[in-house]
Amino acid sequence: MAQIQVGQSIAVHVPATSANLGPGFDVLGLALSVCDTLVAHTVAAPGVEVIVTGEGAESLPTNETHLIAKTILERWAELGFEPCGLRLEATNNIPHGRGMGSSAAAMVSALAMANALLPAVSQVGTEEIFQDASRWEGHPDNVAPAVYGGLTLSWTTDAGYGTVQGVLHPDIVPVIAIPDIELSTATARGLLPATVGHAVAAANGGRVGLLIHALAHDPASLLVGTEDFLHQSFRAPAMEQSSLLIAQLRAEGHAAVISGAGPTVLVLCDGESRAQEASEAISAFASRNPNPVWRVRIESVPPTGVRVELL
Repeated sequence: MAQIQVGQSIAVHVPATSANLGPGFDVLGLALSVCDTLVAHTVAAPGVEVIVTGEGAESLPTNETHLIAKTILERWAELGFEPCGLRLEATNNIPHGRGMGSSAAAMVSALAMANALLPAVSQVGTEEIFQDASRWEGHPDNVAPAVYGGLTLSWTTDAGYGTVQGVLHPDIVPVIAIPDIELSTATARGLLPATVGHAVAAANGGRVGLLIHALAHDPASLLVGTEDFLHQSFRAPAMEQSSLLIAQLRAEGHAAVISGAGPTVLVLCDGESRAQEASEAISAFASRNPNPVWRVRIESVPPTGVRVELL
């Protein structure tokens, strides 16, 4: 088997993502400026050491069973490479279990790192990383913005996964409200009905079209464009406070939705002043409803996704 070169040091940066954006269920995704950083050092001593700081530092494994380490080793084995010793330093800024694409970011960073540590002649492009990460995730809505950045529209076919970057109006400012509780994607998906009526599907499709127009050309239409008919109401019992916060924000004219599977709340704002208003409204809600505890962040949308840096 071929050998991985010892003595390499590489950093990979991957943004958080928000999927769905209201009606765009399993289709729309948005990159967020908060990101995770993974630094890898290939060393002569055998074995894997993982140093985790930030989110999950107290609970994630620190050996070869860590998802990122496991994925790197599996990818090398698939390609016929003998692993060398590996020291990983994971700086996790993306909250886990909150609907901000932490698992997609982990998989994208693992595949990008495994690829970057290969000899140049064996490396692949971002398209293969996108396909493989989407296959692992099961759907590409979080993976696409993690790989490519910006606003993405994704789909699934028998041949694999596809995505395009959408146009994003420069005035769009995302605000996120992150509760200190987690919700698994599997639990959230388990609340969805197997089918919906034709009228519901048609209404939701209309909102998706309007939302894409609003995001690209007319932020004033964001409130109507983010109205969802497919998933949020069914998931509401699993995230009562998030649903109440969304209802209040929307009543005040803010385009608030569940981020991914939740329970984080995403607000798509038309400009910095509206973003500040949304942030203040969330803080006021949190002061009246202290359980759960909320973190509020005004974000930006990075135009590019995963980034590899030689150290």
